[in-house]
Amino acid sequence: MSTQLNTMLLSSMIKSKRGAQGLRETAKEIGNVSASTLSRVEQGKVPDVDTFFKLCKWLNVSSDSFTSGDMKDNQEKTVIKAHLRAEKELEPSTVNSLITMINLAYSKDD
Repeated sequence: MSTQLNTMLLSSMIKSKRGAQGLRETAKEIGNVSASTLSRVEQGKVPDVDTFFKLCKWLNVSSDSFTSGDMKDNQEKTVIKAHLRAEKELEPSTVNSLITMINLAYSKDD
């Protein structure tokens, strides 16, 4: 099974969370990531593994949110959950409640 990184989703989530904040300030906030590296990732380039995990931590999302394999299902659910977790204006409890609702909406009646 091959796995690919959804760099477009990663890029859009970084841009969304960063907002009007400068690249240098955001890079400092993330920690041990240069502004030039952050810029490349925002342009859709694949980050190194350490940077990828730092970005996931900063975005407060699972690294699985950005991977897609041949057998991956419910990609829509993953994208929605990743965007919710990156949303700064929502309380974490609200995000968790919404994710629970999404999981229920996508669950199959077997």
